[in-house]
Amino acid sequence: MEKLIVTNTILINAPAAIVWDVLVNPSQTKKYMFGCETVSDWQVGSSLLWRALYEGKEAVFVKGIIIDIQPEKLLKYTVIDPNAAMADIPENYLNVTYELVGPNGEINLIVTQDGFEGAADGQKRYGDVYNNGEGWNPVLVQIKALAETLAAEKKSS
Repeated sequence: MEKLIVTNTILINAPAAIVWDVLVNPSQTKKYMFGCETVSDWQVGSSLLWRALYEGKEAVFVKGIIIDIQPEKLLKYTVIDPNAAMADIPENYLNVTYELVGPNGEINLIVTQDGFEGAADGQKRYGDVYNNGEGWNPVLVQIKALAETLAAEKKSS
């Protein structure tokens, strides 16, 4: 099977520190990631959970492991839906990478998701993430708006 990769990029007019905070701060992630907050100690090898309230109870919608982390530059982690009917084994996890590139204040946020070809239901999962060519764009637009709003608020205070 050919390598299946979804990559999206967005230019964010905000300092890297603010973009990074939007990516890892649970109070920020829940604003753009379908109500999910991140739970992690942000160390390589540590777990990363995406949890939210569902029907009045706390639920984990995505889980993974931090593979690489370079604050304000790079975050790479694995993901799997713990509620899916696939085995919770390393081969079924996908990879997500956030790269922050560019001069401070004009950050290109590049998001790549891969690992589909070796995973259970890989073709379907790729199709879901690819989303008719939209990929991560709907989430990136929200990240951009949030980061730029926070940057503007910081400038005016």
